[in-house]
Amino acid sequence: MDRPAITLPGNGPVVFTCEHASERMPSPLQWPAADAHLVGTHWAYDLGAWELTEELSEASQCAAVLANFSRLVVDPNRPLDSPTLFRNIAEGQPVVLNQDLSAADRELRIAEFYRPYHDAVDRAVAQSSAPQLFSVHTFTPVYEGQPRSMEIGVLFDRHEAEARALADALSAAGYGVALNEPYSGKEGLIYSVDLHAQKYGRVALEIEVRQDLAVDPAYRKRLVAVLVQHLT
Repeated sequence: MDRPAITLPGNGPVVFTCEHASERMPSPLQWPAADAHLVGTHWAYDLGAWELTEELSEASQCAAVLANFSRLVVDPNRPLDSPTLFRNIAEGQPVVLNQDLSAADRELRIAEFYRPYHDAVDRAVAQSSAPQLFSVHTFTPVYEGQPRSMEIGVLFDRHEAEARALADALSAAGYGVALNEPYSGKEGLIYSVDLHAQKYGRVALEIEVRQDLAVDPAYRKRLVAVLVQHLT
């Protein structure tokens, strides 16, 4: 499990990605004691996203690529010039892990984690004829004091028709769905999946599931069935 990316095999019509799958702190990095309050929280990873991606991959027989390091190490869902590539503030407090990073520190993390993850996604897409890339994320029910009541967001940039079709299918199955919420693909927040989709001429969508629901195996089972039926 020391690999920066875990690739699950499959030859179905979708390639799944999960950029915030893990809170793993890879050696030789360690969680600073002052950052202990971030472990197990949405700041470190997307709760339930790894399980949801694995279950989607297995149920659909589609390939999936999951990042195997915490988003606080370096965020693979951000471009290299993003100010939150190395997040240094969370819950209004400094992220000690990312304070005073030198240029060499940054480049080392990019070389050892960020680029290998994107290389793994690139290989999976290049080897697949799947017409769609589908990124799996989850969001916290309360963000910086603001409650979020929606269940699922469908994020898109260039592929509005496909996003609306998915949102309609989820709504018909009884889910509370919104387009480009709680984040917008139009604002670059589906960076990773859109990057690889554009390179290979594929459709790019991202789903966001509220974390208190995503960690419930029964909820995931129902959602996987709806998603697989629609996507495949």
